[in-house]
Amino acid sequence: MADRKALAHLLRRATFGPTAEEVDAAERAGAAATVDALLKPSGADAGAARTPAPRLPEVDERADRAAQIRTVGSWWLDRMVQAEHQLPEKLTFFWHGHWATSADKVRYGTLMLGHQQTLARTALGDFGTMVRAMLRDPALIIWLDGQKNTVKAPNENLARELMELFTLGVGHYTEQDVREGARALTGWVVDQRTGATSLNPKRHDSRPKTILGSTGDFDADSFAALLLGRPECPEFIARRLWLRYCGDNEIPGAALTEAARQTTTGAMLKVLLLADGHAELVKQPVEWLAGALRQLGLRPGDMPEQQRRQLQSGLNQLGQVPLRPPSVGGWPAGAAWLTTSAAQARLKMAQLLAGKAPQPVLDRLGAAPQGTRIDALARLLVVDAFTDRTRAALTPAAGDPRKLLALGLASPEYAIQ
Repeated sequence: MADRKALAHLLRRATFGPTAEEVDAAERAGAAATVDALLKPSGADAGAARTPAPRLPEVDERADRAAQIRTVGSWWLDRMVQAEHQLPEKLTFFWHGHWATSADKVRYGTLMLGHQQTLARTALGDFGTMVRAMLRDPALIIWLDGQKNTVKAPNENLARELMELFTLGVGHYTEQDVREGARALTGWVVDQRTGATSLNPKRHDSRPKTILGSTGDFDADSFAALLLGRPECPEFIARRLWLRYCGDNEIPGAALTEAARQTTTGAMLKVLLLADGHAELVKQPVEWLAGALRQLGLRPGDMPEQQRRQLQSGLNQLGQVPLRPPSVGGWPAGAAWLTTSAAQARLKMAQLLAGKAPQPVLDRLGAAPQGTRIDALARLLVVDAFTDRTRAALTPAAGDPRKLLALGLASPEYAIQ
């Protein structure tokens, strides 16, 4: 059988938070078969079926719109926890950080839900399909002022971020390319009543453009094709995936080359997950919370409204709320999540979760002899091992399963994967 520690590491990266039983199954199957099953799971996703997307009525008032956005955010957290096909679910959240689009400006829950659904539908497939879909996505268009981009007054925001943050990276285009790219994207409008986007020919600049050394009558699709054909594009996406899934160290050259050859995001991610050279990663707050809820068997959708709001408030204190990235650059990574205030917020959230822990979870911890209870906690939370320092802090709480659980969730070992 494969090494349990390596498989636990793999599942922590590929999912929001594996259960001990999922690690047991991976140990029997092996790493390659486990990744294949994560990418192409068999059978229907019963957890996803339990969490269908909310139906949102049309609203006009600001308060109603804010309520709808909260509804979508609360539903998405529930979906992250309940989904049995975990890799696509976590990858959808990765793409949300990549195409970082915020409800603070979009302001319509229907558009943010549509944005999330587009990311989910295209998450694992051909990146080109995603790019073309996102250039028609009403939330992204509003977020980056695409609806203001006309032949008479080109707006460069979407063209700039499309090259810099979404497809190529810094240093692979010029300011002239931005200006010409903006012309290619002119004319797209959003009907905020229906959420539909369409191209208004009168607002589109149909004259020839020169972008990245190529001249033609570029529109959104041909501009996207030009970017997708650049060798920098797959390498840029591979590096972004490596940063979020594998570590903030430099991606090994062989892994970069192999990943860039793949034709789908799923295949690219498989290469990276199985590659050598992973470094430590700090869990993002959403990963931390969704994983803890999964491992404790808690479903946000079953909680009273007040407690669901406490979860959202906790994420706000931790600095990461779905649908509200801080900027078009998305959320930070690494040590940015390890501040003193973040540690205090995690402890507060951990105490809330431990207070809600189902009795079978507490019984499982309580059934272990007191001398091995910390090891039982490590198995429950899929922590490889607690350091001597952490064990010393946990030992006085070993007689109280809820307190022990709260301290384990707030420990450094649980925050770093």
